[in-house]
Amino acid sequence: MGKVLAVCISEKKGTEKQNVGSAKFIEDWGIENDSHAGKWHRQVSLLSHEKIEAFRARGAEVIDGAFGENLVVEGYDFRALPVGTKFRCNDVVLELTQIGKECHSGCAIYQKMGECIMPREGVFTRVLHGGVISVGDELTIIEEE
Repeated sequence: MGKVLAVCISEKKGTEKQNVGSAKFIEDWGIENDSHAGKWHRQVSLLSHEKIEAFRARGAEVIDGAFGENLVVEGYDFRALPVGTKFRCNDVVLELTQIGKECHSGCAIYQKMGECIMPREGVFTRVLHGGVISVGDELTIIEEE
């Protein structure tokens, strides 16, 4: 099981997200007031806390949300999970739709560090069922029947 350490949103695309502590997840849309919400397959992004910590250990000074991730979760290596994996957190159900993404090498992290972990470690989900997720909540993988 995983533990939610940050819930982050941003009003504009291409900007750092801020940890808001708690947010409303809307079915087939994403997070209320987040710039990446919409009717597409990348409604909510997740990044492993352990991957962020490893990047910080190499000298990166990054806060939660700096990579554009919506949820920072401890306890999972998201990249190792297959597309189609479903997660539950409270009433919220998320489905993994994409692993990694194209990097726009103009991001501030890439310019400073010469690389960014979001393109290879970040994963994207769509919201199958809405609700609220807050820091400290438990995220579990739903077993396929």
